[in-house]
Amino acid sequence: MNLPRATAKRAALVLFVLAIMLIQPAQAQTFSVIHSFTGGGDGENPTAGLAMDGAGTFYGTAGVAFKLKNSGNGWALTPLYNFGPNTTGEIVVGPAGGLYGTNPEGGYFGGLCSEYGCGLVFNLQPPSTACASVLCNWNETTLYTFTEYGEAFPNNGIVFDPTGNLYGTTLFNTVFELSPSSGGWTFNIIYSFNGMDGATPYSGLIRDSSGYLYGTTAADGPYGGGTVYRLTRSGSEWTIDLLYAFQDGSDGAGPIGGLVFDNQGNLYGTTTAGGSGGAGTVFKLAPSNGLWTLTTLYSFSGMAGTGSYASLAIDASGNLYGTTYREGANGYGSVFKLTSSGGSWTYTDLHDFTAYDGCYPSGNITLDAQDNLYSTASACGEYQHGVVWEIMQ
Repeated sequence: MNLPRATAKRAALVLFVLAIMLIQPAQAQTFSVIHSFTGGGDGENPTAGLAMDGAGTFYGTAGVAFKLKNSGNGWALTPLYNFGPNTTGEIVVGPAGGLYGTNPEGGYFGGLCSEYGCGLVFNLQPPSTACASVLCNWNETTLYTFTEYGEAFPNNGIVFDPTGNLYGTTLFNTVFELSPSSGGWTFNIIYSFNGMDGATPYSGLIRDSSGYLYGTTAADGPYGGGTVYRLTRSGSEWTIDLLYAFQDGSDGAGPIGGLVFDNQGNLYGTTTAGGSGGAGTVFKLAPSNGLWTLTTLYSFSGMAGTGSYASLAIDASGNLYGTTYREGANGYGSVFKLTSSGGSWTYTDLHDFTAYDGCYPSGNITLDAQDNLYSTASACGEYQHGVVWEIMQ
């Protein structure tokens, strides 16, 4: 079964065709490729976005974990750890430093997981002693290895709570918790989806200040179009609330990307299908008196799967930023901005990929302190193995 590799490439769920849309022209942004992957020691085909630490250094995965730093004379990529042929998802900077992430492949290779492995959760730490060479591998620790096919294939990023517990999802319909314990980690499944509440949680989780966990499922639910959910802890148990169930109409369907909050507690996300244009939507979920109301902010035009696969980014003014996978003037994907004014939203195309500067972006966008945009494109570019890009605003 090839599900985990297809998932890492974001290509198994949907058909792709060129989308044509009427949009506003980009304004005063400068797009640059800051690294082109060669397919060698620097990795290849990044499907996830980037994480940024407090010093403005970026980290990501492309088969290898890497660091990308601007020294003032340009950007330099340093490989940190080679995962071999296995794919890796989003990476996060941990609360005590170090990098954490999931790999939907590798680990245990027995039983039904024998082709690619059931997946694992890992931690990377810099060497404890000074490195004598320019290139020096970080130390990898496997926090948990998935061994059962029914709970396998961890996907996308993880999120920490204030006590150091981390949470993530698997493609086989579970939400898990890893808790530090006596120098190791204790694994628990805190929720299993049953279909009526959704299935196939491609996205990772986000957490609010009250400890609730939020995420999306790409399929099933009451109407078959996927769901947005919230998990609440009560003692040692977790319960689920469906905040919205997609109907594959004007509201969209198939939310593969995750969610983001604004400063008023509203949620924002994307779908890969449905909407008035057929290629998915950008949506807002607003809480009011215990209920959540969905508003479609924008609909992509074309066939299912040409729109957005990634989570959105939001700046301090409430502007939203995202990518489309195959939409745009050239059919290679695009970067967009949604601006709110007077209760309506304006869509601006910031960049259309040309293949020479990358194609098929599926990773989240990261904003720096000046609201410049950074992310990856999973393919094309100078060496045909994807790129890291920047948009200066």
